[in-house]
Amino acid sequence: MIPQLINREKIYIENIGQYEGKEVKIHGWLYNARHSGKLSFLLLRDGTGVIQCVISLKDVGEEIFARAGQLTQESSFVATGTVRADKRAPGGYELLVKNIEIVHIAKEYPITPKEHGETFLMDHRHLWLRSSRQHAILRVRHAIIKSIRDFFDSRGFTLIDAPVFTPAACEGTSTLFETDYFGEKAYLTQSGQLYMEPAALAFGKVYCFGPTFRAEKSKTRRHLTEFWMVEPEVAYMDLEGDMQLAEEFIEFIVQNVLATRREELQILERDVSKLESVTRPFPRLSYDEAAAMLTTPEAIAFAQEKEAPAFVPGNDLGGADETYITQKFDKPVLVHRYPSAVKAFYMKNDPQQPDRVLCVDVLAPEGYGEIVGGGQREDDLETLEAKINTHQLPMQAFRWYLDVRRYGSVPHAGFGLGVERTVAWICGLHHVRETIPFARLMHRLYP
Repeated sequence: MIPQLINREKIYIENIGQYEGKEVKIHGWLYNARHSGKLSFLLLRDGTGVIQCVISLKDVGEEIFARAGQLTQESSFVATGTVRADKRAPGGYELLVKNIEIVHIAKEYPITPKEHGETFLMDHRHLWLRSSRQHAILRVRHAIIKSIRDFFDSRGFTLIDAPVFTPAACEGTSTLFETDYFGEKAYLTQSGQLYMEPAALAFGKVYCFGPTFRAEKSKTRRHLTEFWMVEPEVAYMDLEGDMQLAEEFIEFIVQNVLATRREELQILERDVSKLESVTRPFPRLSYDEAAAMLTTPEAIAFAQEKEAPAFVPGNDLGGADETYITQKFDKPVLVHRYPSAVKAFYMKNDPQQPDRVLCVDVLAPEGYGEIVGGGQREDDLETLEAKINTHQLPMQAFRWYLDVRRYGSVPHAGFGLGVERTVAWICGLHHVRETIPFARLMHRLYP
């Protein structure tokens, strides 16, 4: 029977320095234990940090000392004691314990200090979240999400929630999850962008932030089937304004994480000097300039080394292409004005180069690839109708979208930033599966 514990003034380890010399009660779980004769050292975690609990047989007596010995890894308990500063202890403080209350004795914990395979750890993701590494990653994720909201909220953007169910496959059905919607076909959204466009003409500056879905049969380290994306859209903004906004946004996120989560980045052994250099302005390349880089002998040899196809001018950039480009810079790189054939129907053609569109991809350094994609939208009704026909999309499904061009059309632009790729880059992770609490991959729907 687990006792019902009520503590309206619960003390959290992250604030323990405020209670030096005072007696406190901390609720948590056993992270690790070491017993040495008449002393026990328990590492207690409570979700906000870890503190060492020192238990002396002579101070607590045999009964309480024995209780400490019963605790198994991840057992839940409450420790009462006096807070003492100690530079050698985790977090700089330790707890001199006077009492231990056992809440629950955990069964043998499946995750041990030994090496476990990726499949095993992902099968036990609900428990793996308790490890210090995963804890650090998800705290950085939280800081990134807070920075995203703070950036747009402080600049007068209005949050507009986009629907998850959409009536049309805007960029081809091959990468969308289809579902039955009371007898009609519906799709899980790839993006909230189309809905942000009318919202921008209503509110001026808007953003949506939520889960998006891609049914690509991809097993690369950069892909998830369910991921989170933030998508701002601004009326009366062109491509240049869009690129400036993206630069300012990325710099804001990175610098905020450095200011608030250095401890977590240290746990992850992240080289923060590579993040400290992420300040504006960022390098910019036209697609043609990027293509010239990718057709050099060095770039061709790089693609062969990565067992990737050689870049063909006119094609979209592949993962190896993005990696090659970003290795030449220590900041995110903006690649703009791609061929219209490789971009979505709603991109506006460049008046100076009709076969190019006013778009931009932001590629993260260190080989992390595209984290932002966006651009200026086509604002002319007849041109957009022609593009919908060219892409063989159902005109009827886009009646509402075309209304944005019928009633007060203006130049407008925006972009989408993928949260998980951004987390992977900032944390220095190899694979995006660790960047989200419960990853959904091509062959993973559990837990």
